[in-house]
Amino acid sequence: MLETRVIPCLLLRNESLVKTIKFDKFGYIGDPCNTVRIFNELEVDELVFLDITATNEQRTPNLKLLKDIADECFMPLAYGGGISSLQQAKEIFAIGFEKVILNSHTVSNPELITEIAEHFGNQAVVVSIDVRKSKGGEYQVFSHAGTKKVPYTLLDWATKVESLGAGEILLTNIDREGTWDGYDYELIESLAGHLTIPVVANGGAGGTQDFVQAKGRGASAIAAGSLFVYQKKGMGVLVNMPERPHNL
Repeated sequence: MLETRVIPCLLLRNESLVKTIKFDKFGYIGDPCNTVRIFNELEVDELVFLDITATNEQRTPNLKLLKDIADECFMPLAYGGGISSLQQAKEIFAIGFEKVILNSHTVSNPELITEIAEHFGNQAVVVSIDVRKSKGGEYQVFSHAGTKKVPYTLLDWATKVESLGAGEILLTNIDREGTWDGYDYELIESLAGHLTIPVVANGGAGGTQDFVQAKGRGASAIAAGSLFVYQKKGMGVLVNMPERPHNL
C-alpha cells in the first residue's frame, strides 16, 4: 500500500520564504534555497512553492529564483503564482519543476488548464482552490490570494477544472490557514467524494493527527506549512519534518 504523500507548502514573498495566517500577517521564515537543503536531508515526499503576491502584483514567475530552488532540490517540485500562459509553464518545467499550480488566471482563462494538461499531461497540472464559508454556511471560492470571489459554487468550480484537465486539487480553507486548528474536514469530505482526481488537504494542520483525520475524510495527500517551519504554535522558526504516523 502506498504511503500518503506529505507535502511542505512553502510561501514565497519576493525572494523570501514567509508564513501567513488566514492569508495575512506575514512572518519571515528564511531563505528558500537554504530551506530546500534542509528538506533534502529530511527526505520529504515533494515540495510546493507558492508565490503568494505574484498575481496581485501582476508579476510573472521569478524564473531565476525558481532555477536556484530546482538546482538545490532533490525531490519533486511544484510551483504556483502568476502563471498565466502555456509558455510560462514550459519555462517552469524546463527549469526542473514537475508540476505547476494554477489558480487566479484560470478564472478568466479556464482553457489554460487544458492547454498545459494536453502538453505535459494531467498529472502535471494542479489547480489550487481557496475557500471561505459565507455567513449562510456555504463555501465560497476566492482567487487573487483570497481577495476576489469566484462566480462558481465550490462543487461546480472543482468539477469544471477536473473536466478541463486538472490532475489534482490543492484545497485550502482560508480561515484555517496558519491557525493550527486542524483541517476543515467537512470541506475535504464534501469535495473528495465528488471528484475522481486527488484532493490535497491544506490549511490548518496542528499536528500529525490532523494528517490522519484528513486522509480518513478523503484527502489523497496532505499539505501543511506551519508544522514544517515552526517549532510549535507560538514558537520560533525550525524547519523540520514531523514523524509520520504509522497509519498514514
